[in-house]
Amino acid sequence: MITSPSSLRRSERSRRAILEAALELCTEKGYGRVTVEAIAARAGVSKKTIYRWWPSKSAVILEAFTDALVGTTPFVDTGDIAADLRANVMGAVKLLSTPPYGPAYAGILSEVHHDDALAETVRTKLIDPRFEEAVDRLRRAQEQGQIPPDADLPLAVEMLYGPVYYRHVLRKPVQDEETIAALVAHVLRALGAPPEP
Repeated sequence: MITSPSSLRRSERSRRAILEAALELCTEKGYGRVTVEAIAARAGVSKKTIYRWWPSKSAVILEAFTDALVGTTPFVDTGDIAADLRANVMGAVKLLSTPPYGPAYAGILSEVHHDDALAETVRTKLIDPRFEEAVDRLRRAQEQGQIPPDADLPLAVEMLYGPVYYRHVLRKPVQDEETIAALVAHVLRALGAPPEP
């Protein structure tokens, strides 16, 4: 069967409505009380439509969170690795501290401990691609001479973003711009990068 352009538009419209409904319900009810039935009712679609595209409510909410994270925290290259890392980490902190995204992601993280399929999806759809993008950005800085050639880039990514997720999971106060600047400076110093002018 050939899909017409109008049906493709309807599918995308339905997908966006479902993702928005899931996030709205997370804000209103909390992650644990959101159901596929409620998402379907809010989005104006059938449960069958949701299950055709996602295996669970967690998968719906994960896609909504991933879309938001990718859209608000691109790995730009201005030629200044310190500034670019500060902007990226700050974007992640702001997203995680803003409803519905922070509570939605906390709910997903609570599910991965007893849902192996969701854990795998989180790794393959969110964590691994973002990790590789971060390593690629650091590699470009390395090629530009801003980071030494022997620096352990994957470890640097964990050093940069580990504190963000640690604070989020434990519901500690979020980092401010000054703290993030200190974190980025410390990680770059640990890599052997020359100090900022």
